[in-house]
Amino acid sequence: QVQLVESGGGLVQPGGSLRLSCAASGIVFSVYSMAWYRQAPGKQRELVARIRSGGSTIYADSVKGRFTISRDNAKNTVYLQMNSLKPEDAAVYYCNADWFTDNYWGQGTQVTVSS
Repeated sequence: QVQLVESGGGLVQPGGSLRLSCAASGIVFSVYSMAWYRQAPGKQRELVARIRSGGSTIYADSVKGRFTISRDNAKNTVYLQMNSLKPEDAAVYYCNADWFTDNYWGQGTQVTVSS
């Protein structure tokens, strides 16, 4: 059974930082492309960052220079370090694992950015 379990969300003030984690089980983690998506109320789910099995990364323009995605294949975990958070970063953040026709989602973790 495949599970992606996100953690690390919460309430943070503008300008603050959070680190999200996504622990995967039931997959050969190292071969999967891992990503973080987010969905704010009334908006479509959007890609935030992706890290491929080889380690290459891509970021949404809105988070470049502020967010960093990384992975630890030994721990089957992908991270999203979020710095200089803005109110517009508030959303439910979802972890995604992708490999050919296999695609899995976590349950999401809420990030709230407010003073």
